[in-house]
Amino acid sequence: MSFKDLPLEARPREKLIARGPAALGDAELLALLLRTGLAGKNVLQLAQELLDRFGGLSGLLHASLADLAQVKGLGGSAKRAEVAAVLELARRALAERLQQRPAFDSPGAVKDYLQLAIGARSHEVFAVLFLDAQHRLIAMEELFRGSLTQTSVYPREVASRALHLHAAAVVLAHNHPSGCAEPSRADEALTQALKAALALLDVRVLDHVIVARGAALSMAERGLL
Repeated sequence: MSFKDLPLEARPREKLIARGPAALGDAELLALLLRTGLAGKNVLQLAQELLDRFGGLSGLLHASLADLAQVKGLGGSAKRAEVAAVLELARRALAERLQQRPAFDSPGAVKDYLQLAIGARSHEVFAVLFLDAQHRLIAMEELFRGSLTQTSVYPREVASRALHLHAAAVVLAHNHPSGCAEPSRADEALTQALKAALALLDVRVLDHVIVARGAALSMAERGLL
């Protein structure tokens, strides 16, 4: 059945207006964002294809612009920009939540935020969430890129930024482009080196979160701090 043959009450826009956004499935919500399909493929079919390709909404939200450009129907910059805008809105909403409430009142929000921020990167990124005395977010900064080891992440630079931002605590984070969020021995050694350096400044390391596409691991929850 083509999109135009759907009953009015079954079309996403009309369904949302009549019953609210919670009544729509993932493909229907995405179809509203995409607005149009392709020749021989209506917008609902295109939306479902995107969800299947990226493993659901979570995977789609972590897709890069380059990933989206490979999808027929998203080659145009307008649709890719709209999907990227939704990603950025989600990231900012999570950041606001962490700024207003203690980060570890909602550890899931910390993981979600970090996945959206660095989970889709094709190269390794080391970031730090700088927190105030109430463990609310002051800022997130990406401090290092490339192959991350104890010798390539400099504790003095992390310490310098913590002092500059008057941080009382930090959450360390980095991504694994390989897709596996399990910590390596190098990750554990790096965590302990940074923990020791920051302890001299009375700055606590609350966690080290490793993220990949669709996955996040807390080293604190694993007992590795």
